[in-house]
Amino acid sequence: DEFISSPPRKTVRFGGTLTEVLLKYEKGDTTDFELLKHQLSDPDIKDAQIINWLQEFRASVAYLTKELEQLVNILLKLPWLTRSREVVEEYLGFLGNLVSAQTVHLRPCLRMIVSQFVPPRITIREDDVDISDSDDDDENISENFHTCHRALQTVARYVPSTPQFLMPILVEFFPFINKSERTLECYVHNLLRVTVYLPTLRPQILELIIEKLLKLDVSTPQQDIEDAEETANNCASEENSTEEGLFDMEEDEDRKGNKVVSPSSERMAHPLAECLDILMTILFSYIKDVCHVDGKLDISNTKDLYRDLVSVFDKLILPTHASCHVQYFMFYICSFKLGLAEAFLDHLWKKLQDPNNPSVIRQTSGSYIGSFLARAKFIPIVTVKACLDLLVNWLHKYIDNQDTGANAYCDVALHGPFYSTCQAVFYTLIFRHKQLLDGNLRRGLAYLQNLNFERIVMCQLNPLKICIPSVVNLFAAITRKYQLVFCYTIIERNNRQFIPVVRSGTGGDLVQTCTNPLDSFFPFDPYILKRSKKTIDPMYQFWEELSAEDLENLKKPIEKGTSEDEDDDFLKGETPQNEGVVEIAPNSYESNTRSPRSSIGSPADCYVPYPL
Repeated sequence: DEFISSPPRKTVRFGGTLTEVLLKYEKGDTTDFELLKHQLSDPDIKDAQIINWLQEFRASVAYLTKELEQLVNILLKLPWLTRSREVVEEYLGFLGNLVSAQTVHLRPCLRMIVSQFVPPRITIREDDVDISDSDDDDENISENFHTCHRALQTVARYVPSTPQFLMPILVEFFPFINKSERTLECYVHNLLRVTVYLPTLRPQILELIIEKLLKLDVSTPQQDIEDAEETANNCASEENSTEEGLFDMEEDEDRKGNKVVSPSSERMAHPLAECLDILMTILFSYIKDVCHVDGKLDISNTKDLYRDLVSVFDKLILPTHASCHVQYFMFYICSFKLGLAEAFLDHLWKKLQDPNNPSVIRQTSGSYIGSFLARAKFIPIVTVKACLDLLVNWLHKYIDNQDTGANAYCDVALHGPFYSTCQAVFYTLIFRHKQLLDGNLRRGLAYLQNLNFERIVMCQLNPLKICIPSVVNLFAAITRKYQLVFCYTIIERNNRQFIPVVRSGTGGDLVQTCTNPLDSFFPFDPYILKRSKKTIDPMYQFWEELSAEDLENLKKPIEKGTSEDEDDDFLKGETPQNEGVVEIAPNSYESNTRSPRSSIGSPADCYVPYPL
């Protein structure tokens, strides 16, 4: 019955074999050829017809030369992915035969496959107007992607030069960053999947992905993300309070303590931040999967991936100023093994001390060293000490060479790497001083005294004048507590040199002096993307508020210039009303930088008054 009811398998509806049609076309008879193209373009084409034609094309690939490019393009547009398994297998066989016999069609074949790396779009039109344009939520999309990769592997098996032709196509088809999150997610996932079976492309693909992530990152400053989250939370609170007042007046009070977390709580309020969060999660998962085999760290795989990522870091991340999140791929892979973290620190150290590198690269390297030492929980105190020894010894040698010469004065343009290194050392001490002194206080103090901070602070280059005020204040408080160096005399002397400038024009407004002349940032400041931060948080050292005892020890006499309210804020461990601002001196002028929030991290920095 099944045989009788099934339609006969036709060769071609218009009669004759494919070879005959193509031979006629070469002689100038295009009638059957045009009919062939029309039949192949028929949207109602049946699976059995597709299989039959593909079999004939496989037997006639020798005729599919450059002159028949139009016919090949029609074949490449066949909806083969959504057809039966028999059609898919036949089509994969056809692709293999085509590219092996006619490499002139390699690029169109690759373009066809790569175009399927994103979910298809569904467009609903009404009166010639697109009223809906969204991603297809087809349940078979994962299987379709798997088939696309089979096709790409088939082509690569027959044409060894596939990678060099594929990479420009992958760049060309990368979706714009304003495309939907789903589109970008699928494309990035498929790109990373390509690196598994075409490993020679991995460095270039990682560079492509991280370049796009970097554009997303610098387009969404951390302050914009935080403002969007705050606005969304305020709106949600208002809606909840309204609903409770109208409908939940008699609700059981026990529910008030149980906060219901909606699925949307995982979403970022800022649309670009939401997209970046998804893509960073994919990148972290990829790094973990490559480095671990059967749940165990594979040293060889990890080293190879580390080299690729360091290369991308040098090329893209290090020259980029103030990116917030993308650089954490290095933080993450270094957490797998201490040797990787030490290799990364050594890599940055070599860049910092090399005078042949541009000053801005050396300064940024210093920022990365300081931030990495301060924030990475997986770096033991032994390694921190070794790095501090290297950095401080370099500072003393620099002072030996510069402190008595013609350039022995405070100038960022001349001594940028020196100031960046000073700030890295100060920042590391702020975060790690308790660990450095833990266990044996006398030995810890002896170690810190041997670093001779007093010589660094008192030198003619005057690093306290250049470093970010929030870092200087906390460094001064900590070093005073342990009687390592008294910084406040120098800080006050520096403050007297900062005279507000009156802008010419109506009103004579005060121009605020820049309090971040290094234009520095701390690249491993708190990570705020909701999904991907779950990967980073367990290995991340957050800023811990000073205890009541520490606050009492760090407290300084308050002069007339400082109000009681600010003193109370400090004693409570709260931020003064001028949130996000660290004052250089009481009753002078306010800093125009947000360095406290962006440098020290969470929570808001602790304002430490000092004697005048």
